[in-house]
Order: sequence, then C-alpha cells, then structure tokens
Amino acid sequence: MYLKNLKLIQFKNFQNLDLVFDQGVNCFFGENGAGKTNLLDAIHYLCLTKSAFIPIDSNHIMHEKDFFTIKGEFDLLGKELGINCFFESGKKKRIEVNGKPYTKLSDHIGLLPLVIIAPDDTEIINGGSEERRKFFDSMICQADQNYLQRLIRYQQNLKQRNALLKRFAEEKRLDKLQLAPYDEQLIQLSKEINQIRRQFLKDFLIHFKTHYAAISGAKEMVDIQYKSQVDNENFNLDFVSNVKRDLLLKRTGFGIHKDDFIFTFDGQEIKKFGSQGQKKSFLISLKLAQFYIFKEIKGTKPLLLLDDIFDKLDDFRIHHLITAVANKEFGQLFISDARPERSREILSQITSDYHSFTISNNTIVEI
Repeated sequence: MYLKNLKLIQFKNFQNLDLVFDQGVNCFFGENGAGKTNLLDAIHYLCLTKSAFIPIDSNHIMHEKDFFTIKGEFDLLGKELGINCFFESGKKKRIEVNGKPYTKLSDHIGLLPLVIIAPDDTEIINGGSEERRKFFDSMICQADQNYLQRLIRYQQNLKQRNALLKRFAEEKRLDKLQLAPYDEQLIQLSKEINQIRRQFLKDFLIHFKTHYAAISGAKEMVDIQYKSQVDNENFNLDFVSNVKRDLLLKRTGFGIHKDDFIFTFDGQEIKKFGSQGQKKSFLISLKLAQFYIFKEIKGTKPLLLLDDIFDKLDDFRIHHLITAVANKEFGQLFISDARPERSREILSQITSDYHSFTISNNTIVEI
C-alpha cells in the first residue's frame, strides 16, 4: 500500500498544496513550526478520519477560513482509492472513497493501516492507564472492525448510564430499573472486549518481544500484562453492587474503561523503574510490533510516519530503525526533521532513492 499524492485546501497553514510521493522514503524538512507535522497529520486524517494530535476538527481549518479539504490517492494491493476528507465549521465531517461518502466514519477505520511514531508517544509509557488503553484500542480498531463497533456501543452505553447517574444524583434518588438495561449491555460488552484485547495482546507480544530483544541485545525480559476488572470472579455482582459509589461519583466505576496494560522488564514496572534507554527501546518495540502485526493481519505494509523522532532517539536506536529501512522491511515511509543534514546523512548510508521536500513560509519546494 502507498499514498500516490496529497492535495490540501485551507488545512492548517497550507492554503493550496499538491504533492506527489515516492513509493519508498519521503522526507519533509523545515524549521520547527514550518508545517512538517501538519503534512503527516493530513495523511493521518486520510487513513483514520481524524488528527493524530488535536481531536477538534475546527482547529485544523486555516485561520479566518471556514472549511478544509484533504485529498489523497492510494494504491491498495493494486486497487486505486481516492480518499476525500472535507470539514466545514458547524457541520459534520465527510469522508469519501472514490466519490462515495460513508454513512458512518467508523467504517473507514482499518482500510488504510497506518503507524505513527511521534515525540509525545512517551506518554504511552509515562502517562496514566488511559494512554495505554488508547494505544491498544486504536491499534485493535484498525485490525478488527467488529472490535471497533463493540467499543463504540460500549462508549454509547457508558455515556448514557453516566448521564442517568448524574441526573439521579441531582434529584437525590436512584432508579435501578432504569439503569438495568445499561448494566446488562456494559457487563456483556466488557466481557467481549476483554476477550478480544487479551487475544490480541497474546499475538502482539510475539512481535514485541522479538523487536525488544533485537534492540536491547536481550539484556532483560520484557512483558505486557493486561489488568482488567472483568477477570474478577464476581465482576457481574461487583458492577451492580457498586451503584451507590457510582451515584456518589456520578460516573461508572467498573468496566473495561478502567483496564490497564502494565509494561514490565525483569518483573519491574518500566514506568517506575526503567531507565530512559529502556523506555526508548520499549517504545520503539511497541511501534514496530504494531507495524508488523498490521502487516500480518492486513496482508499489506502499513504507512509509517516518523515525526521528528531523530531528536528523541540515540544513534543506536536510530540505527536499528534505519537498518529495517535498508532491508526494505517497511513500505512507504514519511519522515519529518528540522535538521535536513542529519536525515540526509542517515539515509545516504542506506539508499540514494528518497524524495525530499523543504517547507518554508507555508510553501514547499521539492528537491
């Protein structure tokens, strides 16, 4: 799979832009704030219907404008797909494939697999459980549409149950009969989602441990443990009996929205006890495992976006990534870097076949 071209209209700092890409390595060079990450984000929109960084669509419209358009043509296993993303202030976002709009945007997820490695990814390790759930949920949703639909239903029921709890708290009453349908749905969906997460993690760990061993030299044993309330023997009873506390807090305290993925090395939690080097190796291994499990499930190499990561990685870990590029393990690759001489030096060691663009003053020059 590869992206053949990209057209932007009033997207962030680009008024009108047309780019044609190489099937291999494509580099965006420019100073910080020039718009390199914006180009990667536009590609993310085409694949996953949303920004990788800022969830509010209106924040991506060019200043003093009222809409943006992102268009791209993909080759997916020999089939041409024209993707159009259009958003206008005050209206619903529209995604079209070959001119046909989706009824539900979620139906697009997973069609065009993508992996992005960005500086803020450190929050997957250092942040709270929500960051790790988000990482795994986003990954599984690209791999499994049924999982995505279950997750959407779960969030809808959770939102409605929480709204009821808030209303009951304000009215100082409790109606368990009104809560019962949501309880039933959330309990059942929690079990189904838990099972899918657990199976996915089992397959994911094979790739993850292989890459961590290659990066670290197999110096320590790493693992990811899935911690879920659903695994408690009395989960059904605990969920229902927790209602008084739920009423007090005005939100649901049991379910898969409380799950966590515990990252460990040699039995210790890496968030608390890992060195910066171990955390970097862990993070790169997570992302590489994501790439290879997508490739395995989808039967095509996902797009790989590297956003200013050369500033965050040391030479050893950069070498590991670039070696994979040299061995043609990846498909189409997009790199952003504020220091073009660095990227050119790294890439010149493995290939002379790469496409580069320099961004300055909201314009792009192809080199």
